[in-house]
Amino acid sequence: MLEMKKISKVVGGETHIYPTDLVLQRGTLNVLLGPTLSGKTSLMRLMAGLDKPASGSLIFDGTDVTGLPVQKRSVAMVYQQFINYPSMTVYDNIASPMRIKGSDAATIDREVRKAAELLKLTAYLDRTPLSLSGGQQQRTALARAIVKNADLVLLDEPLANLDYKLREELREELPKIFAASGAIFVYATTEPSEALLLGGYTAALSQGRITQFGKTIDVYRRPVDLVTARTFADPPLNTIELIKSGSIFTFDGKHVLSVPAHLSALPDGPCTVAFQPHHLSFGRPFDGATPLTVKTAISEIAGSESFIHVGFSGARWVMLAPGIHDIEPDATLEVFVDIRHLMAFGPDGRAIGETA
Repeated sequence: MLEMKKISKVVGGETHIYPTDLVLQRGTLNVLLGPTLSGKTSLMRLMAGLDKPASGSLIFDGTDVTGLPVQKRSVAMVYQQFINYPSMTVYDNIASPMRIKGSDAATIDREVRKAAELLKLTAYLDRTPLSLSGGQQQRTALARAIVKNADLVLLDEPLANLDYKLREELREELPKIFAASGAIFVYATTEPSEALLLGGYTAALSQGRITQFGKTIDVYRRPVDLVTARTFADPPLNTIELIKSGSIFTFDGKHVLSVPAHLSALPDGPCTVAFQPHHLSFGRPFDGATPLTVKTAISEIAGSESFIHVGFSGARWVMLAPGIHDIEPDATLEVFVDIRHLMAFGPDGRAIGETA
């Protein structure tokens, strides 16, 4: 178990990580989710022992390792900016942590080839990293982390340089590999979709603070505040300031949305109503949905789906629609919000009511 107690990081008088409490269990996959500069890498460096905290302590399996250098810890870390030994072959790069540990030649060969097969590197074992593509070099660094068999494995956006097919395969395989070893697996990403695909547990980060930690699906479905909800939305979360009046939400005194059953206990008054882009549609109304008239701003076609940006009463929303929709700007559309998935937040940004 890895336990962080009031851990913080300050650089040149600037706080990168505010006092943080976090407990990670062995055999678990833990995602650090947040935008660039939210503190993901800083938190990982504190976990690894690469940086000393300004305050707080780090406990691993009951032992205080706060001041222990990274060389004396059982840690493997892979960055998006991969690091390999340029003068060594791919085989020797992967084998290096096992040789340092004194593993026998047969064990080294078996584990290196096993990792190489998983990461599609078998054909490149005799080549040097500089003769490989960026994606192949990243896979070499990943393979080295796999054979190290560390107690704590830290992956900082490790799949960003890989092609789509291999990314999808590794998202499925990597958690299995490290969970089977009993390691604590920490994976940093800026992509909410990647966090959902990986599953496990997620810590949502914003400006050096963990805003929520729990099972990934729970953090996604039941964010404790608007910051967390926005962190877990890509395209951006749709929001609008409304007034709850009995069974309806109003804007300028006009009925905008019906209050769904899961928000029926919400007190009357102002609140921020939010919903995900795929909970906004046109053409096919959701059950109980009220039609809203919007103006289109721009439509973006992304393969088999389209992102349609629309405006409603001063709010700018994004609709994720299946299929190809090339809609002209300033077109008038009738859209529907799936009220079954509405979220509500108070003036302080905290979630109010329940989330379906």
